[in-house]
Formats: sequence, C-alpha cells, structure tokens
Amino acid sequence: MKFVFPRNYKYKNKLFGLIDYSTAIINLIFYILIYFIINLLFKKIQIKIFLFVLICFPCFLLSIVNNENENIFSLIKFLIKYLKSKKLYLYK
Repeated sequence: MKFVFPRNYKYKNKLFGLIDYSTAIINLIFYILIYFIINLLFKKIQIKIFLFVLICFPCFLLSIVNNENENIFSLIKFLIKYLKSKKLYLYK
C-alpha cells in the first residue's frame, strides 16, 4: 500500500503524536528544575504537589495546545514579544 503525501507536507516526529521531541526535552528539564527547587524550599508533600502542578501545568498546556506545531522556543519568543508591545487597535 502506497501513501501519497503532498510536497508542502511537513512531517515531524512527535512524542505520543502530541509534542515535538525538542519541546518534550525542554519541558522535562524545566520540570526537573522546578521539582528540585520545590523540594529544597518546602517540607509538606501537599504544598510540594500543589506548587508543582500550579507551575508546570500551564507549560504542559502550551505544549499540547500548540496547534501550529512550532517549537517551544518560538512560542515563548512570540509571547514575550506580545507582552512587550500589546497594542489593540479598534476600527469602526
């Protein structure tokens, strides 16, 4: 069985079909860093779990909801660029 792919189709390998491998590696490094920082600062397990989920869940959502299949670096760059100059123009 042969499949025909259009010439402009960009095939990217993904982890579980959702996240690019580079994004997954960056997320993993970020999660490990946050885990060690939280372990150094707090003793109670409930606080550790709450803070870990609170900090890491938005990053995880950005990685999955990224429907343009862009790298996490470019997504962060766009967010920072928007936050620097957020101007809304309303026209009639």
